[in-house]
Amino acid sequence: MADVAVIGAGMGGLAAAARLAHAGHAVTVFEAAPTYGGKLGVTRLGEFTFDTGPSLLTLPHVYRDLFAETGGDLDEHVDIVPVDPLCHYRFPDGSVLDLPHAEHEVAPALAAALGPDAGEQWTRLMSRGRRLWDLVGEPVLHRPLNGVPDLLRHSRNVRDLLAIAPWRTLRGAGRGLADPRLRMLLDRYATYTGSDPRRVPALMTVVPYIEQHHGGWYVQGGLRRLADALHAHCRELGVRFHFAAPVTGIDTDGRGVRGLRVAGESVPADIVVSDADAHHLHRDLLTDPRAARARRALARTQPSLSGFVLLLALHGTTTPRRHHRVLFPADYDAEFDAVFGQRPRPVDDPTVYVCSPDDPTVAPSGHEAWFVLVNAPRHGPVHWDAPGLAKDYADKVLAVLAARGLDVRDRVLHRAIRTPADWERDTGSVGGSLYGSSSNGARAALLRPANRSRVPGLFLVGGSAHPGGGLPLVALSAAIVARLIGPA
Repeated sequence: MADVAVIGAGMGGLAAAARLAHAGHAVTVFEAAPTYGGKLGVTRLGEFTFDTGPSLLTLPHVYRDLFAETGGDLDEHVDIVPVDPLCHYRFPDGSVLDLPHAEHEVAPALAAALGPDAGEQWTRLMSRGRRLWDLVGEPVLHRPLNGVPDLLRHSRNVRDLLAIAPWRTLRGAGRGLADPRLRMLLDRYATYTGSDPRRVPALMTVVPYIEQHHGGWYVQGGLRRLADALHAHCRELGVRFHFAAPVTGIDTDGRGVRGLRVAGESVPADIVVSDADAHHLHRDLLTDPRAARARRALARTQPSLSGFVLLLALHGTTTPRRHHRVLFPADYDAEFDAVFGQRPRPVDDPTVYVCSPDDPTVAPSGHEAWFVLVNAPRHGPVHWDAPGLAKDYADKVLAVLAARGLDVRDRVLHRAIRTPADWERDTGSVGGSLYGSSSNGARAALLRPANRSRVPGLFLVGGSAHPGGGLPLVALSAAIVARLIGPA
C-alpha cells in the first residue's frame, strides 16, 4: 500500500482517488478551494441554481464504468436523461436548426433546415469521424501517450496515420461542406477543446461524431450532481479530503517524489497525482530538473480560450424551451482572431451559448435559470479586472442576445458575472484557460503532458494532461494513471 497524495479535487482528481483507493492505496486529496468538483461548479442566486461548468455529458458510460469498477452504481446516485433536441442553432441569416438527440434523425433535420445536400454531406463527414474514432478511441485515449514514438506505435499502419492526418485542420476537413452554415456548425466543435478551427487538427471531427453517435445527456438537478456522487463515492472508499488546503510545492529527491508542501508544512507521500493545471504544476509547484523538458514543451503551446459567463435568473419562460442554444455571429473568424490573435481582446460580436434546463429543481415554477457563455481571451492578455470592463461587456452580451431574437433584459431578477480572472482565481487554471492548453496544432492536440512524469512517483490527470479536457476524458486520464500505478 502506498501513501498517495492527490493535488486537486476536480473530476480527474476525484476519479483517480476513487480508483486508487479501491486498489488498496491510502489516498488523501488536497484542494485549494473550499469544495470539490473543480470547473464543475455550482452557484445559487436566491431560489435559482446554476451549473458553472460543463452543461452536457457525453459518453456517460465512462462514469458508469468508473463507479462499477470501484464497487458502486452511478445510477443509484444520479438520473441521467437525454437532451433532445441536442442544441438549437441560429445562423447569421436568421435560419435555425434543431439538432436531434437520435443519430438517425440528424441527416433529415439538416436537410430540412439547410437544404437537401446538407444531410448527405454531413453524413459523409461523420463517416470519416467514425473511422477516426475507431483509430484513436481505444489506442490513444485509453492508453498512456508519451511523444511521437508512442503515437506511431499505436497506429497499426501508415494508412492509419494518413487517416488521422495530424497536419490537416478541422477547417480543411469541412471544405466538402457546400453550405457556409454547415461549415460554421463544424467550426463550433473546435471550441469544445478551447481551440481555433483554423488550427485544430481534422482529428476533431470525432467530437461531433461522438456527440451524435453516443448522444448528449443531462443530469437532473444539474451536472454538479455528478461531482456530488463521485465525492460521496470517494468517501465511502476511504479517501480523505482537505479543503482550503493549497499545495505550494512538491518535494523530491534523487529517487523521485517525497511529498508535498501544504500551508508551509511538509506532507510525506510515496506517490503524487496532480489534477492541477499542468502550467501551474510545472511553473509554481515543481522545481525538479527532470521536469525541465515538460516545462519547455508547455511553454511552446498556446493556452486554450477562456469564457465570459452571465448567470441570469429570469422571470417568465421562453417559448419554445430549448436546453441548449447557440447563436452564431456574422463573422466567426473575427471571433477567433480576437481570442487567439496577436492582440487579444473581448469579442466584439461573439457567438452566444445559452443553457436553460427545463428542470424544476433549478428554478421556481414560471422562471428560468440561464447560463450564458461567450468565448473570451485569457486573463493576462486582457485585464478582466479592469474597472467597469465586466459590467460593460455583460451589457453588450445582453444586447447581442436581443439583436438575435432573445431579449431578456426586462426579465432579469438576478445577474452574476464570471470572467476569465474569476476562473483563474477559483480553479487555478492559468489565465482562466478552460482546457489547459489549446489543441491548436498537431502536437498540442495529440501530445499533451504525459500521465507519467519524468519525476518518479509523479503522475498527471485532468484536462491539461493526456488525453485532454472534458468530463469523459478527465475520467479516462484517471483510469490510465490508476493502471500505471497499479494495485497496492
